Amino acid sequence: MVPVTNADIAAVFEHVADLLEFQGENVFRVRAYRAAARTIGSLVESLASVRVDPARALTDLEGIGTDLAGKIGELLDHGRLALVDELHAQVPAVAFELMRVPGLGPKKAKSLISELSLTSLDDLEQACREGRVAGLKGFGDKTQAAILDNIAFAKNPEHKRLLWSEADAIMHGLLAWMGECPAVRQIAGAGSWRRGRETIGDLDLVVDAADTAAVMDHLAAWQETSAVLLRGDTKTSIRGPRDVQVDLRVVDQKSFGAALQYFTGSKEHNVKLRSRAREQGLSINEYGVFPLADAAATPARKSKSRGGATEEEVYEAVGLPWIPPELREGGDEIRLAEQDALPTLVELGDIRGDLHMHTTATDGEDTLAEMVRAAIARGLAYIAITDHGQRVTMARGLDRKRLLEQWSEIDRLNDSLAADGPPPIVVLKGIEVDMLEKGGLDLPDDVLARADWVVASLHYGQNQPRDRITARIVEAIENPHVTVIGHPTGRLINRRPAYDVDIEAVIDAAAKTGTFLEINANPWRLDLDDHHAAAAKRAGVKLVISTDAHSTRGLDVMRCGVLQARRAGLEAKDVANTRTLAQLKKLMKK
Repeated sequence: MVPVTNADIAAVFEHVADLLEFQGENVFRVRAYRAAARTIGSLVESLASVRVDPARALTDLEGIGTDLAGKIGELLDHGRLALVDELHAQVPAVAFELMRVPGLGPKKAKSLISELSLTSLDDLEQACREGRVAGLKGFGDKTQAAILDNIAFAKNPEHKRLLWSEADAIMHGLLAWMGECPAVRQIAGAGSWRRGRETIGDLDLVVDAADTAAVMDHLAAWQETSAVLLRGDTKTSIRGPRDVQVDLRVVDQKSFGAALQYFTGSKEHNVKLRSRAREQGLSINEYGVFPLADAAATPARKSKSRGGATEEEVYEAVGLPWIPPELREGGDEIRLAEQDALPTLVELGDIRGDLHMHTTATDGEDTLAEMVRAAIARGLAYIAITDHGQRVTMARGLDRKRLLEQWSEIDRLNDSLAADGPPPIVVLKGIEVDMLEKGGLDLPDDVLARADWVVASLHYGQNQPRDRITARIVEAIENPHVTVIGHPTGRLINRRPAYDVDIEAVIDAAAKTGTFLEINANPWRLDLDDHHAAAAKRAGVKLVISTDAHSTRGLDVMRCGVLQARRAGLEAKDVANTRTLAQLKKLMKK
């Protein structure tokens, strides 16, 4: 049997939660499976290792009780879960097709299947065209029209969640447009975009406005609006560029902060925050913070809010400092806030150098001189030029002769930059060496010993067994000339999964040798992910945030890497390239 990974178990638990929710199961049971999936998905140590350790128990893990521990054991032993088979027998496969249609949750999907005997999205489309959906209780003509419009979107095989960087570009255009509306007093993006999630399903806006109708009209008039999906008293939804749904909510000034907090989420964070409020006799919702006795009253009848104009007021009302959005995922952020131990998260302005980039010497689009000028323009104090080693033939990787020629060019460039005084930037002589399939690196140690900065990466043999890939990476970490491991799991978001690697062993080896691990800021990579980066921090490993830029414009993705680091709870001290060059050299293992 193929070994069952943490990711496999987390995926099964998420699937169980979906099945239970469709059946209308107890909300607490659904929530328990989702919480367990999050816990397991964030673990670096394998559940199999925890299970066989006589000093440990699966029930020691947060949110894992006796029943869920038994389910984990069943998956580890048999590779499948009997409960899933039982639930699949009760839930039709078409349910999951229907729930891909925007606006159709488990309850509506179940109603449509039950009332119309649907077996596919095509059946739903036909039912809409024949007017049968509009006649169902809880639907109507407008809902039927909206479903019909959204079916094509759900059936599109090319549709994927947007990368954060793609969603960010849309959000900035949207905010600029909405800012031109005279009725807008305050506006902010919310949801998973604000929390910096790697991929984004839809976009959320919260607006404080003098005229609700004017704001909604302005959104509908945006040149990127392709359809108005719904419009109510305080909420409107449109379909924007890339078919992304934009949900806008209009609130009054005294509720702006409460609404921003509520619609930023995450759901798990909000559940914990509201639980804390209840313990203090309070209720938090999108309108503000109120005495619990007023929780059932309408907004207009509620007693004076204890806070809500700003997010700070909301958190202060329950005795907490403001929590950065990137940390609001329902982990330990509430506990840290209670202990006044929230990290001071790293910021883009903390970054002093970029230590992974390519030029026209291999597969880059711009020359050495152009990359240096672009780095100076961005205020960097140092960079490392790390073109590919010779194994990456498709990128015209550098052999010994070409690499030494490039390093001589860098020496001359540094001399020129320092000719009239302190240089505006220092260029490090670097290389991105490849970890060979049979072991070793693609350039010899006597060459690497002359480098200022060595990135070791794995580009080939990504389908090798877990132990072989892990051994290759650990061997590179143990090489005294390797400074940092580049994009350590090799994933490409929405394109390619990570290779099978024992990341715990990688982190452990890096901690022992003083080797850095990279957070690759390329929006398709963001590798290490936030969970692994947090685990590296806990182990005492220093991270390096680098762009892996292949052009001058590629240097701008540094902000994506910083955002990933913030989600991992990293501070400036956890990131090696927030230091001066002199400080960085002292930190390097050689």
